Amino acid sequence: MSSIILNTLRRQCVSQFRTRLLQQSFLATTSRGFHIAPIDCAPKPHQKDEFSHLEAAHSPDQFGTLSPQVEEPETPDEGDLKEEDFLQNIPAPGQKLSVRQYADLIKDHLKNNRIREALDVVEVRMKQDRVKPVNYHFNLLIGGCARVGYSKKAFQLYNKMKQHDLKVTGGTYTSLFNACAVSPFLGDGLKRANQLREIMLEKGYEPNESNYNAMIKAYGRCGELKTAFQLVDEMVARRLSIGTDTFNFLLQACISEREYGFRHALLVWHRMHRLRISPDRYSFNLLLRCVRDCQLGDLETTQQVIEQILAESIGGNAGKQVPAIEEPSVEAIERSEEDNAEQQQTLATIVTNRELTERLNHEGVPDLLSPQPHLGSLVRLGEVRKPEDRLLLLGGSSNVFAEMRRCGAEPDIRTITELLDVIPSTYAAEKQLLGTIKQLKLRCDIDFFNILIKKRSMRFDYEGAKDVLYMIEAANLEPDIVTYGVLALGCQTQEEARSLLKMMHEADVRMNIQILGAMLRQGCAKQNFRYVTEILQIVKRERLKPNEPFLRHLEEFGRVCEKRDREYDAKPRKRGRDEFKQEYNRYRMQLDAWREHMGLQGLALDQALGIVREHPWEQFKEPQAEGYEAVKNPKLRHKRKKQHSIRRVDVEAIEDDDDRGQGKEHDQTKEVKLAH
Repeated sequence: MSSIILNTLRRQCVSQFRTRLLQQSFLATTSRGFHIAPIDCAPKPHQKDEFSHLEAAHSPDQFGTLSPQVEEPETPDEGDLKEEDFLQNIPAPGQKLSVRQYADLIKDHLKNNRIREALDVVEVRMKQDRVKPVNYHFNLLIGGCARVGYSKKAFQLYNKMKQHDLKVTGGTYTSLFNACAVSPFLGDGLKRANQLREIMLEKGYEPNESNYNAMIKAYGRCGELKTAFQLVDEMVARRLSIGTDTFNFLLQACISEREYGFRHALLVWHRMHRLRISPDRYSFNLLLRCVRDCQLGDLETTQQVIEQILAESIGGNAGKQVPAIEEPSVEAIERSEEDNAEQQQTLATIVTNRELTERLNHEGVPDLLSPQPHLGSLVRLGEVRKPEDRLLLLGGSSNVFAEMRRCGAEPDIRTITELLDVIPSTYAAEKQLLGTIKQLKLRCDIDFFNILIKKRSMRFDYEGAKDVLYMIEAANLEPDIVTYGVLALGCQTQEEARSLLKMMHEADVRMNIQILGAMLRQGCAKQNFRYVTEILQIVKRERLKPNEPFLRHLEEFGRVCEKRDREYDAKPRKRGRDEFKQEYNRYRMQLDAWREHMGLQGLALDQALGIVREHPWEQFKEPQAEGYEAVKNPKLRHKRKKQHSIRRVDVEAIEDDDDRGQGKEHDQTKEVKLAH
């Protein structure tokens, strides 16, 4: 203990002695102008000398000041790293491309639907190459985003153009309005379209014909039918040419109005006739889409619209077809011009009323499609409820083809497919349409046969739907994923579902949630618990993500089963109670296990839909999956869907509904034969 105390006292004495020497040295330096440092007190090289730092900081012989040493941070600042990388990694001259080469890269990515890669050309590649993009690059990207409905990114690129002080052209506005039209969010698209239109007005920009067509398309698809028609009036006021494209966009606007779009389509169609604008093939296809999707609306208003169409068609022809009456008397020759005008107007009114009465009382099929429309023997509009009834107002499919020939528009397979959706759901009508295809020598694609399978499945003719497979084989086509999806609508039992899945496996087609959802719909409709459970197990095994219709089918099936379970509890002696209870309890246990595996246990339907619902723009935020090989041959990039003629399909072999109803044996191998 004594040695420890002695050592401590010795250290304190040495420390005090050194402090006194330092103070004496400092005082000597300040008073005499020179400094004598004791040799014993010189600091060692590895120790910090705070006194020397202080002396240098106040010395006039030293340049600048010295601060105490600061340790370097362990994690460097990101901004410093970027700045250092920008200063040191200067791109080589050969690394930079020309404006055209960067544009070609963007075009190549857009043609192959690689939106993320196309955006990276400007946002990553050109930034690394230290090349400033021009408005041509931005216009390409805005147009590519607009075609896929990525409206948010299109407007972000538009704002970047303004930040770079680049010129905004008319094509930029056209692409932006097109992005609003194709946007999956109609409210957001309408809001952006209104803002963009205000910007154009503030800048004093006068839209051209392409801009007006794009605006009509945007407002029409977003549900602003009134604004779309007002834009056409602006085009007339500014004396811009109105062509077939403008009326086609108006027909698209009519399609968006499901309640009364059909009568607006009739008004647009006959306005084309009055302006002597000939409709093209696309116009007829859009009109048929209106027939399929749109209703007549208020019957009284629709009746007034039809009478207006008939009166305008007669009034437009009255002045051309009714000549002036020549009277041989002298008094008639000496009449004034006012009397002649009044007489002609009175005569035209009489002729118009007479022709209107004749057309309203016309016998036969109605025809509201031609320039001289009539209602035929139509009794009342209240009977027009289905798409085939609205097609009958246009004169039927035969009148549609006749009007297309008169206008010089040749039908294509898209026209036939649209007609297939609106003709009566009978074998006779389908047989007639197939005969028309052979007569017109049109080439069919797989989409036509997919719609035919769906049409037969929706009327519960599952055997007839399977027969279409022989038509596909006869037409030298191959089924696609949609074909198997519509065939799944007819899988009423587990065995049929397993057979279809086996067929898909042999064709090397991977199942998806849409096909399994169609099977689930049939299982729920048949209240087959084992069928539904097997579909759930397949979804779990294949690691598929359920979509919104899939969960809605399960929710509706659960409500039906609960209602049936309460009925059995109220009537314990009802037949089939024990069997239902056993199957239902087993199904609920397996459904709970499936929900827990999917992370949906204990969630309401709205909460579950919020989890499984995918944002439509998420696909554009990630690069394309690996393994994609770009098409090397430029001609193959624009390859159309494979089409073949159905001349080998024996249309006469297709039985009518009457033949099927007589109890004839149904042989699949004889239903559709190959014509030799």
